[in-house]
Amino acid sequence: MVWGVNHSGLGWVAYDCCMDGCLFCGIVAGEIPAEVVHRTARTVAIRDINPQAKTHVLVLPVEHHEDALALAAAAPDVLAEVVAAGAAVAEAEGIAESGYRLVFNTGPDAGRTVFHAHLHVLGGEQLGYFGRL
Repeated sequence: MVWGVNHSGLGWVAYDCCMDGCLFCGIVAGEIPAEVVHRTARTVAIRDINPQAKTHVLVLPVEHHEDALALAAAAPDVLAEVVAAGAAVAEAEGIAESGYRLVFNTGPDAGRTVFHAHLHVLGGEQLGYFGRL
């Protein structure tokens, strides 16, 4: 069990999550500061430090799972909660009605840079099409 500060000002909370050296585990544990915009018992949503859209929020499961595939296999209920948290973030950020994108990057060709499952919530502007660079 790790105790960490909730950076949204809601006090200290306990997390049973962490993997040494994982950036997102450090954020969940309160060891690394981040702008928390939404929280549930099993998810933490933070602003992306390198936004790719006007609104770019990452929804992290509190538990460490390497990617969406591992999360789905080990804890499908948590995966569902991550997606629900993404929808709640879109609503809170005012982008639910205009539209938003939910994205998991899995595997080397997807450009994943942090090996802790996370959902990108992107919106607030017209987004480009998927495809090649």
